[in-house]
Amino acid sequence: MPQIMPAEHKLPTKKDLGPRAIAIMQLSSNGKASLVPVAIMIDGKFWDASAYKADPVPMALESGTVYEVEHTGSSQGLFTIGSALHSNAANAQTPWLATGSWVPAGSERKSSALRVATVPKGLTDTDAPPRLTRDPTKVYPEAKSSSSPSSSPSSASAGAPSAGGSGDEPPRLTKPESPSNSTPDASTSDSTPASKSGPMPGSAQNSPSTAGGTSSTKSDNAKTNNRANVPTDDSGADAANRPRLRRGKPAESFADEDIPGYSKPGAAPSAKDALPAASAKVQAPAEPVQLVPAISDAHGPEAHSYAFEWLKGEEEQRHGQVLALAKQQLGLYLKAEAKEEITPEAHPGRTIHRVSTKKPPEPVLENVKMVAYDLWVSNQPVIVFSADAHLPPSASGAPSGPYSNLTYSITIVAYPDIYNNLHKLYAGITDKYHLDVTPRLDLIDAVDADGDGRGELLFRETSDAGMGWVIYRASADSLWKMYDSLNPE
Repeated sequence: MPQIMPAEHKLPTKKDLGPRAIAIMQLSSNGKASLVPVAIMIDGKFWDASAYKADPVPMALESGTVYEVEHTGSSQGLFTIGSALHSNAANAQTPWLATGSWVPAGSERKSSALRVATVPKGLTDTDAPPRLTRDPTKVYPEAKSSSSPSSSPSSASAGAPSAGGSGDEPPRLTKPESPSNSTPDASTSDSTPASKSGPMPGSAQNSPSTAGGTSSTKSDNAKTNNRANVPTDDSGADAANRPRLRRGKPAESFADEDIPGYSKPGAAPSAKDALPAASAKVQAPAEPVQLVPAISDAHGPEAHSYAFEWLKGEEEQRHGQVLALAKQQLGLYLKAEAKEEITPEAHPGRTIHRVSTKKPPEPVLENVKMVAYDLWVSNQPVIVFSADAHLPPSASGAPSGPYSNLTYSITIVAYPDIYNNLHKLYAGITDKYHLDVTPRLDLIDAVDADGDGRGELLFRETSDAGMGWVIYRASADSLWKMYDSLNPE
């Protein structure tokens, strides 16, 4: 029988998980989405995703990175990063933010197929340069004037040159005669030479008596020639429908009193601008932004659901148990706060509150939420309970006790043991004066942070140091912290 040496026995090597990024997608009510980096795992260790290899942008927010958005472990769609935004504000809760395209599961991307561009008018298959052509169906004003011999300036000067100039001079435009002095032969008199008909009132042509021309006549002729060289408009609209540019105040001004909600200084508002209080529109409060976890891992495990399915009547039973546990933990918290010994020597400026032997009043719980996850994939629920609590006022209407006017945040994590009792994994109760001791935890969702197939709990953490993210793994006895963005190890 061959002998197996110890050196020949090889232990299985640890699987390289590779980079695995965890982020939060912020989804608004109008469908717009953005991504906030949380953590990135490299070789089994978590790092801050907003600072890991941030040159020039963090590795988790590089353009083209695809994140799979999950709800209780089930895939909800894909988010592809387009660009990363950075805030230089010192108090920014999220210094880095990514924008991109969000495609929900079951929807297809809009295909942008390439299409052949339409050949513009004037381009042919030959190598000749493009030519600008006019629409042959339209009749342009200059075509009419050139076809009419009576209105053509060249025909007027074809017989003999105008007085005071040579035959090589360009044709000149004459101003029309005023309606009061117009005659039936006015159109023909405009086309006759100046030597036969003589100068007309207001005409731009030179008469025989002014053959030498004056300075004013020369300037008028120069202006007329410049106007003749202006190209004709090719818009196709007649003169009545063409736009006109005007200077100064328009003919129809919009008075100040016609502007809704505006009146001159010192003037009383008009009756039409005064709205009754009943008809005034109240702006609706903004809907909260939905926070959904997202994971980016090229070689990670397949996503599966961590939702726990309750049996009939089981959820109500567990809800009553965890509600009683939350009230019990809140009573212990208030009792511990009331037992603090305050002496005048140690705190001369503070008021001493006497410890009352009466039973504390029943707390009032609001915003109660209870979610159950199958984190261990063993069909055993891990219950996460959260609520806001405050003490009711006394019979006189005033709050009872030194801390009765505060609002307490309660977070309970427990699971039922083999004796059908709740086994407490975590109980966090805090208020606005004790965030440095116990931070406030708001559940985001269950997510597979390390890619081992088991689920972890992702919370939003609020403490005196600010707002951050924390990931807990639920063990048999307590919650084990895997990552804390406010207190990195």
